[in-house]
Amino acid sequence: MVHGRLRSFLGSAAVITAAVASVGVPAPAQTATENNRYVALGDSYSADSGVFPLTPGVNPACLQSARNYPKQVAAQLGLDLTDVTCGGANVGHMTKAQYKNTPPQLDALDGTEAVVTIGIGGNDNNLFASAILMCGAFAPVAVLDKGAPCQQAYGDRFDQLVDADAANIGAALQAIHDRSPDAEVYVVNYPTITPASGRCFGKLPLTTGDTAYLHALQVHLNDMLAAQAAAHDATVIDVFSQSIGHDACKARGVRWVEPPLSGQPVHPGLVGATAQAQIVAAALSH
Repeated sequence: MVHGRLRSFLGSAAVITAAVASVGVPAPAQTATENNRYVALGDSYSADSGVFPLTPGVNPACLQSARNYPKQVAAQLGLDLTDVTCGGANVGHMTKAQYKNTPPQLDALDGTEAVVTIGIGGNDNNLFASAILMCGAFAPVAVLDKGAPCQQAYGDRFDQLVDADAANIGAALQAIHDRSPDAEVYVVNYPTITPASGRCFGKLPLTTGDTAYLHALQVHLNDMLAAQAAAHDATVIDVFSQSIGHDACKARGVRWVEPPLSGQPVHPGLVGATAQAQIVAAALSH
């Protein structure tokens, strides 16, 4: 739930808008105040990398979309957004520069923000990329859909990477609180990439068993993020649960995450970014 300065801003904005509308005068544009400052942190699933156009003035290597969910949320709720999300970011880039001209993301925090969202973890220890590439390498034998060759080869290797990252996620959340003690902190988890059951070999060249294996890995990652959020006074915004049925196997317009051979490979497209925005905006408004 939203408390403190952001709740005050949203409530005041609603009252003012209603009052102005009641006398038939157009509502003035909302001005930025200390009560509506929103800082968005995170990786490509928060930058919605691949959804064009890119944000002017941001390092193009970040592939930060001008239509990513933080910008949609800010526009919908009238928030004063500072968006430092960057494709390829890992939790280490909260406190160290990702690129020469891209400061550490936590440098965006100055203590005046009312709300902070963070979506991070998928790039830590090269988790998503290694799991997708290593499991995808079994495509030639996955044609016959026998067993789970990737799971057989790698077992709990990827789950160990998730567990090893938990302390880093916790430290990042604590660092946010240290810099922004009055802010509400939200962890936005990851939408599902694979279906919970079945497969779609033409889009994701995996066996049914390995499709379930990667789905379980995402569940583990999101569970770890939830545990760290609970331990560090942050609230999870659960995109994952609402994304079930919108995985990369689904048709265009239904899927939130695009398949590998697309313009946004294994990342949210515009439909996904908009869905993320609706979920996040709803969470911030209650």
